Amino acid sequence: MKTKSRLFLLLALLFSALNLLAQTSGFQKLDEWVEVWKTGRQTYFGYPANQQSEMSDFYKWYLSAGMEVVNLNNAGDPMTDKPWRMSSHAFERDVIEYFAPLYGFTRDNVWGIVTHSGTDGNNHGIYFGANYLKNKTGMAPVLYVSDEAHYSNMRLAHLQNLEMRLIKSDAMGRMIPQELEKALDTSRPVLIIYAMGSTFKGAIDDMPTLNAVLDRHPEIPAIYRHVDAALFGGYLPFTEHRMMVSHEAMRFESIAISGHKFFGIDSPSGLFLCTRDVYENQADFNVTYLNSNMRMINCSRDAVQPLKFWWIIQKVGTEGWTEQAANIMRCTAYLKQQLDSIGWPAWVNPYSNTVFFRRPSDDIIAKYTLALGHDDKFGGNLAHVVVMQHVTKEKINGFISDLMDELEASESESD
Repeated sequence: MKTKSRLFLLLALLFSALNLLAQTSGFQKLDEWVEVWKTGRQTYFGYPANQQSEMSDFYKWYLSAGMEVVNLNNAGDPMTDKPWRMSSHAFERDVIEYFAPLYGFTRDNVWGIVTHSGTDGNNHGIYFGANYLKNKTGMAPVLYVSDEAHYSNMRLAHLQNLEMRLIKSDAMGRMIPQELEKALDTSRPVLIIYAMGSTFKGAIDDMPTLNAVLDRHPEIPAIYRHVDAALFGGYLPFTEHRMMVSHEAMRFESIAISGHKFFGIDSPSGLFLCTRDVYENQADFNVTYLNSNMRMINCSRDAVQPLKFWWIIQKVGTEGWTEQAANIMRCTAYLKQQLDSIGWPAWVNPYSNTVFFRRPSDDIIAKYTLALGHDDKFGGNLAHVVVMQHVTKEKINGFISDLMDELEASESESD
């Protein structure tokens, strides 16, 4: 019996050692980097990344199918009637047609692609918007965006050599309608970017009110509205507030959403959707060797990201995302309540999963990978938590406990 026990123990140790070896690369620097992420992802609070990826089965399939030796490329238009056979265009089109109704587009009045990132989606929104307005009016537009919108919009306006006017936002980060009206040049086309979740405060521009400002000026030659909905465009369609990201309800022409945020795709990706009218008013770039009209910005495009999007739709889908969105909203409210209960100054915008608050110590910032900001209207130095799927109530309790320890230490020092 003792011999059998020793044998079982040796086998257990052997399997444990083999498992450990399987998880290492043989390169110390790489293995140390992996450990940083494996431990840090558990308290990755400050940035909008879903750290509960559903991609493990995808990679098992990908390797078992031998796809790691195939060089994939999605050059060309996935929305044509004859997609390129040697591509994942058919899956990309499935993804666009699945998401179209969630953003208020009909399947017969939508064009879209899976993008490299949210910035890639915004780049297409600005590029398509500028081309659309030039084609309609013969004039270059002025781009309007709030001063708290994501910095990519400002950089892209510079990249595309567009005149840009930054519109002041209110204390909570929303574009001020009166400031937009003061800044309008009604003699030129309007290209406006609506922030659906500003970078630090998680503010949503009031689209109905801003649209009303534009409606008061029928002399404007033409208007194009693009929505930068990187994170919020992920979860809002699965809540009672879904009309906020509806093309039909909010009258926007295009929208960009990230895939690596709410949806949990494990590397940067996203969606860009617009109306067919917008697509038809782009410059023609017919490429014979691709049998395609290359109206999108990119030539070579990632063919694996559409497969990941398609896979995760099958694995999680509407029901799973509805449950996740509800839990994110519950945990956001819980975090705000707990901060209030210990007297830690904190704020959150409506419909937002981003809670910003007085900045804690450097140790807490490092432990929870908090994002930092500064605003004198809220007392100066700030930090924020973006409540994603992995930010559970249990982890929030640990965060609050650390803040309480900091408060107690501070009180002891003052005594």
